[in-house]
Amino acid sequence: MTRKSPSGAEPGSKDRSADYSRSIDRADALGGALTDGERTRPMASVAAPAPRSACVPAALAGERLDKVLARVFPEFSRSRLQTWVEAGRVRVNGMPSKVRQAVPLDAVIELEPDLLPEQLAFAPEPLELDIVYEDDALVVIDKPAGLVVHPAAGNWSGTILNGLLHRYGEAAAGLPRAGIVHRLDKDTSGLMVVARTLEAQTDLVRQLQARTVKRRYVALVWGATPDEGTIDAPIGRDPRERTRMAVVAGAAGKPARTHFRRIDETLWNRQPISAVHCDLETGRTHQIRVHCAHIGHPLLGDPLYGNARGRRSTIPLPGGFARQALHAWRLGLIHPATGRAMQWRAEVPADMAELARELGFGAEAEVPLDATDAGFDEAWQAGESGTFEFDDADDDLE
Repeated sequence: MTRKSPSGAEPGSKDRSADYSRSIDRADALGGALTDGERTRPMASVAAPAPRSACVPAALAGERLDKVLARVFPEFSRSRLQTWVEAGRVRVNGMPSKVRQAVPLDAVIELEPDLLPEQLAFAPEPLELDIVYEDDALVVIDKPAGLVVHPAAGNWSGTILNGLLHRYGEAAAGLPRAGIVHRLDKDTSGLMVVARTLEAQTDLVRQLQARTVKRRYVALVWGATPDEGTIDAPIGRDPRERTRMAVVAGAAGKPARTHFRRIDETLWNRQPISAVHCDLETGRTHQIRVHCAHIGHPLLGDPLYGNARGRRSTIPLPGGFARQALHAWRLGLIHPATGRAMQWRAEVPADMAELARELGFGAEAEVPLDATDAGFDEAWQAGESGTFEFDDADDDLE
């Protein structure tokens, strides 16, 4: 659904020439499911495998069907073959089959393979996207919590990428990652920009590297934070748990900087809680979540890093709130076609706003988390933040 236009000038036309390949290679440093050879190529549809048939040899007569299938169709995994049997894609002598049935001598097995989930990942799907702004060069989306940006293990469908392929068709299919240039974690809400042309994608990638794209987040964290500060701590894979990120020393960590400023505070169940604005200089995986936990102020509801404060972070939150309390609130960039500064904002989603009210935030402000925004325009226009760096991990960036 289309909602509203941003503040800033309307896009027009402007001639630009550039060598796109280098920037698109860097754009792909976002990481993901594509192989090295596929990363700079447009996405292509995958044809379904051709039906197969085989005659059961004498040595396998009387064996269970699942064992026979593994021998006569070794190119497929046993689990995949079993799934196809249960789905009615395997017939023995023309009849539906069961996994444990015995297969007679000289039986003819017919197999109708299906595409694997990862092969179906880059397919168009009718997905409702909350469009904040759209023109011929780019689209700005307000992503809800729970929506995955890019297909990956465990989330092969129903992603923003699938929705983009459905909405823009061949134009999106002809772009690396369907035009995606940066991502948000599944349970983080808020603004993200997607390119609609190769020229715009290249330009936006370069802006991310050159600090002309600004993103401000709203977060609710445990404890009373300082009024403001900068967290300068390298981030890498947690050596003890590879599914997590952590502040790490040495070559294993990549430079990461987060600026924060407290905008409100409250006391809930005798525990201090702060609302903060976070601005990123780098784009490491889970950066805000890791940095806030590192300084002893993990995000409320964070299932991965929230235990940094021990028992207090496991207390059930009002309304059953069970995701990290993080929202990408402001986005500013230079329009890739017109060269004009544009910016957008997305209101804090209902679940997070309700949580803030239940916790006691905003006693003196009508919209507590959005009330204070000093410095965003000035910092963006002056280019005060440092260089944005892409992470090359498979996880989402925030």
